[in-house]
Amino acid sequence: MIGRILASVAALAMAPPLAAQSEPLRPDQQAFVGLMKGLVGIDTSLPDGSCTRAGRYMADRMKAAGFTDDELTLFATDANPEEGGLVAVLPGSAPQAKPILLIAHIDVVAAKRADWERDPFVMVEEDGYYYARGIADTKALATIWADTLMRYRQAGEQPKRTLKLALTCGEETNGAFNGAEWLAANKRELIDAEFALNEGGGGATDGKGTVVEQAVQVGEKTFATFLLETRNPGGHSSVPRPDNAIYQLVHALVKLEGHEFPLEFTETTRAYFLQAGSGRNDDMGKAMVALANDPSDKAAEALVNTDPFLHSNLRTTCVATMLDAGHARNALAQRAGAYVNCRIFPGHSIESIRDELAAVIADPGVGFTILPPKRPSPPTPPLDPRVIDPMRELAAKYWPGVPFVTQMANGYTDATFLGAVGIPTYGVPGMWGDPDGNGAHGLDERMEVRSVQVGRDYLYELVRRFAD
Repeated sequence: MIGRILASVAALAMAPPLAAQSEPLRPDQQAFVGLMKGLVGIDTSLPDGSCTRAGRYMADRMKAAGFTDDELTLFATDANPEEGGLVAVLPGSAPQAKPILLIAHIDVVAAKRADWERDPFVMVEEDGYYYARGIADTKALATIWADTLMRYRQAGEQPKRTLKLALTCGEETNGAFNGAEWLAANKRELIDAEFALNEGGGGATDGKGTVVEQAVQVGEKTFATFLLETRNPGGHSSVPRPDNAIYQLVHALVKLEGHEFPLEFTETTRAYFLQAGSGRNDDMGKAMVALANDPSDKAAEALVNTDPFLHSNLRTTCVATMLDAGHARNALAQRAGAYVNCRIFPGHSIESIRDELAAVIADPGVGFTILPPKRPSPPTPPLDPRVIDPMRELAAKYWPGVPFVTQMANGYTDATFLGAVGIPTYGVPGMWGDPDGNGAHGLDERMEVRSVQVGRDYLYELVRRFAD
């Protein structure tokens, strides 16, 4: 659901761009592109697409690469037959070593052909980019993970650690059947792992082909939506009453607008502010470092808060996103409602944020409902050097001189469900995106060819370091 959002990336220290890949693709790269084209060509959006079909496609390709039926588990439920997925297992040679889980969602945001310059479900290469719905979010990553396991099997190699792959549906549609959630609740042993590698990290460019940062995502906020409602008997609009449902709701929203949740740090966000701030040569960078060293520095906080990403990275945020009220133009509203979306800082429950908002509004006539689905609030994964250091060392090899940072996401991913059952999940570095977001969730979604191909090499080498 989320791409990695960066704060003022153009101000970060820059490194020379990677050499353009002008030579023909290697045979292994050609096979990888073919696998990715096939996955992209399957519409996996709701309600008309099929993740189940995409899972079968990937299973068939992995079986052709040497995987056996007992190493491939296709899953779906009777209630959601087209929202299934695939779990693949490459057994390791050291059974005492806990497995590693590679996860990616294969569902995508809907794309209307009439709105796109190109067919969204036909991957094409133009001007150094792959264009297709889901190429950035996250079918390129899904293909890299499957390709990684296939390369092991085709080479006749066996990793020491068991490698597991989960391709799931439901991340992009709040309230839909979610494969990662279902696996965590019903097939925990199938995906059990010491840690998982997921979307959420990655690199950023200056928009001109220069990679300026690589990041690993360590932790994310909890997603929650509340429905605020006011009600009264209403009446004829020619006789206004003081107890107006719309005005009562507006007064509540004004109070919510004026409420600022307190500044907080996790181990990850403090490290990010120190790392990213030190790499900047401006007042914002100095303020980031000062705030990380002294959270009570109000002058530093005031400056940092002027950047929307950094402001949100420091606290819980709640914002009204939708309104509905009334039943007729010539009648007093009997009901008014507002949807308030909160992104909750780690360590706080959804109920505690609801209670805080209710105390701020201080009006018993405003009802609060926690809307389903209610997401878990897992702890932030540790900054485990056994996980972070190999990422950092390889990033220095692939992108010498480029800052490497640890970062918490302001949004959420399927890591929510894995973390809740005790599988720490990290968003990997590797592929990079442009400052405009590469069209993810929008029109003409794309990824730079170099980003996908170099990212593939980086992630393959990273998995080998962890597994071998």
